[in-house]
Amino acid sequence: MSELKSYRVWDATTRWFHWINVLCIIGLIAIGVVILNAKVLGLTNDGKVTLKVVHVWIGYLFVVNLLWRFIWAFIGNHYARWREIIPGGDGYWRSLRSYVASLASGQPQQYLGHNPLARLSVFVLFLLLVIQAVSGLVLAGTDIFYPPIGAWIAGWVAAPGMDPAMMKPYSPHMYDEAAWESMRAFRKLFITTHYYSFYVIAVMIVVHIAAVVITELKEGGGIVSAMFTGRKVLRAKPEDEPSEEV
Repeated sequence: MSELKSYRVWDATTRWFHWINVLCIIGLIAIGVVILNAKVLGLTNDGKVTLKVVHVWIGYLFVVNLLWRFIWAFIGNHYARWREIIPGGDGYWRSLRSYVASLASGQPQQYLGHNPLARLSVFVLFLLLVIQAVSGLVLAGTDIFYPPIGAWIAGWVAAPGMDPAMMKPYSPHMYDEAAWESMRAFRKLFITTHYYSFYVIAVMIVVHIAAVVITELKEGGGIVSAMFTGRKVLRAKPEDEPSEEV
């Protein structure tokens, strides 16, 4: 029987990103669900504004965390780099076929970083998170006049003689009616995108969790614990072990 070996995989920055991202998404989903059901819950306009403000501030943390992860993908350790977390590159499709075949055989290949299937999943998740972040930043401006485009939106919809800096949400007496309707038409694509990508992300989260659990059961390696300790413990030689790995 092969001896267990511990490998250093996830650096501290990657682990911090992961758990901050998890907490942000939980908070954003929870508040988003309440906002979507505001009428059923009997929330006042002031209550909705308060929730949207909290939602936006969590969203800012979410965006900064995501941007930092993308920067870290250029400067982080071996397993944090773009080439290790998105599909493509020399030999990727061959590796994917080999990994799928190993799954079918009941003896899945082991990876220190993301296996070829996981890289596809991570790519889709990152794409969805970017879509959600961009659409959310636009909605922050159209809903409650928050940065980065809130000042521009306020100037767009302000009634004649109204100081855009004084604009408040849910205050139609402050708005130029024609400009407001035009802004709402502009906003429609972003709110629709934000709404549906929310559900797709929710589904992908379930798929991600299920994949982690199944991989943990079939392959071992301490996938979950590695996001706390940074280390995986494997019995077989990993397919993606770099030559300099200890």
